[in-house]
Amino acid sequence: MNPAERIRGGGTSGNPATRAAGRPAATRTGPTASDWIAGARLRTLPLAIAPVALGTGAGVLAIPDGPWHPARALLALVVALALQIGVNYSNDYSDGVRGTDEHRVGPARLTGSGVAKPKQVLAVALAFFALAALAGLALTVITGHWWFLAVGAVAIVAAWFYTGGKHPYGYSGLGEVFVFVFFGLVATVGSAYVQQPVVMIESWLGGVGAGLLACAVLMSNNLRDVDQDRVAGKRTLAVLVGAAWGRALYCVFMLAPFAIVVFFGLFYPTAFLVLFVLLAALPACAIVVFGRTPRELIVALQLTSLTAVLYGAGLGLVFAL
Repeated sequence: MNPAERIRGGGTSGNPATRAAGRPAATRTGPTASDWIAGARLRTLPLAIAPVALGTGAGVLAIPDGPWHPARALLALVVALALQIGVNYSNDYSDGVRGTDEHRVGPARLTGSGVAKPKQVLAVALAFFALAALAGLALTVITGHWWFLAVGAVAIVAAWFYTGGKHPYGYSGLGEVFVFVFFGLVATVGSAYVQQPVVMIESWLGGVGAGLLACAVLMSNNLRDVDQDRVAGKRTLAVLVGAAWGRALYCVFMLAPFAIVVFFGLFYPTAFLVLFVLLAALPACAIVVFGRTPRELIVALQLTSLTAVLYGAGLGLVFAL
């Protein structure tokens, strides 16, 4: 699923495995460490870090006296990162076995290129889901909030069925719903709640902002892939609304969170400093609106990820300090 699931540049001819590794496929005996690292898609990890940073700051704000809980914040971060990486490998596996990646024009994926066997990729995806589950279990035991287990189970199931199963909802224009809910609201509010079990508007509105930025990452990625996804039968939101409306939606996803910053600035004056993050957000919007090449949209995606992590960390510090 993933908010930045297929980062690729211009087209490359030849065997897909050759494109992926930059050398003849015949010389490859299996996936290398660099292949697995590329498959994890490290550029997507800011989307896991941002809501945890923001939510932790909001949770610290809710603690009237006494220290915050760094161990809980760390476990929440492990859950978010492991879930993000698990989603990335899960998408690699599901799209590969379904044949969607046959239409790719850029660096090949592990499964679709044949660099790794499908069962290998699936096993790694499940391992990261298991890691997220274990960290979530530890967090549940520490806090005593046993209903966290149900939330975690729903998150893992939703991550799998983004592109997995017979009827993946990521193929029906619902990917943005997933990232908004789980990499926005759930991750932010959950990270705040493990610090102090109260519901605060800072975590909810902050979660809306983080979720919208996660949607922007996914939209920028899907805009670059819109033609290939249409051929593959993958009906992302960008495919459903068309490129023009997709670009407009991207700008809404990117800029609406800063209206939330202005609102917070009425109560926390230092929040206005977060508006400096627009120095990354506005160029990204300009590139998406006027850019047409895959390389340009990759730059926009990178700026969007940077915007998300600076936004989350910035508001988190505003609340915590």
